[in-house]
Amino acid sequence: MPIDLDKALGAELPALDYTYDQTKLILYALGVGAGADPDDLKFCYENAPGLVALPTFGVIPPFPALMGLLGAPGVDINLMMLLHGEQYLEIKKPLNPSGGVLNTKPLIKNIYDKGKGALIELEAVTTDETGDVVYNNVFGTFIRGEGGFGGEKGPAAGNEAPDRAPDKVVEEATLPQQALLYRLSGDINPLHADPNFAAMAGYDKPILHGLCSFGFAGRAILKSYCDNDPAKLKSVKVRFTRHVFPGETIVTEMWDEGGGKILFQVRTKERPEETAIANAAAMVE
Repeated sequence: MPIDLDKALGAELPALDYTYDQTKLILYALGVGAGADPDDLKFCYENAPGLVALPTFGVIPPFPALMGLLGAPGVDINLMMLLHGEQYLEIKKPLNPSGGVLNTKPLIKNIYDKGKGALIELEAVTTDETGDVVYNNVFGTFIRGEGGFGGEKGPAAGNEAPDRAPDKVVEEATLPQQALLYRLSGDINPLHADPNFAAMAGYDKPILHGLCSFGFAGRAILKSYCDNDPAKLKSVKVRFTRHVFPGETIVTEMWDEGGGKILFQVRTKERPEETAIANAAAMVE
């Protein structure tokens, strides 16, 4: 099979350096919808008192590690068969907003047999120039057609939305050009820009990046449970289950489970019967 468990599991991928400045922090914030609320100015304007990074910016520095899977030991897969299925982000330390260089060390943490495909969990630990860990990420990548090898199925998704009305709901419209803006933070997959490429993938038009919807949901949690203070958002975990089209309104439904745990899910106002992000939870201070 194209995935050799003996070689792939635990394999370390090449370390990645990521240089950022205030412009990259601001561009990311705009890419996930910040800026319309006056309280968002601290994420979007370098001269605002106390410019700070949105906590979900933590998925950006290690993102290129996903492409590193293509050259990983024991992994021989078709890029077209790769889907970004799950994401976990833990924020360990506030990012220096003036800029710097971050280093990410990725490794293949787990490989699960999901029947129709294989789920590869890529762990990425990102440190700053002092050597302190700022972000822990786990990218869950689903490789279609590579399941059925008799491996472990992995843990259940968990974090099911409660069978009751949400405690809080935030609706926010995306821009028709939202994907074109978000892709400038590093994910330049033509699926999110090129109508012909999107059509080949079976979509009517380019779709929004899953991590862009992730950022919108993170901002909803930040406003609803953290007083818009990024230091209070500690972690976010999600499953990407459906697509969002640029221009649709993202609806983030949230349930306070106590102890700082917020369960949530994401739909669109235009297609409320479909859940775009499910089995999702955030930990807040």
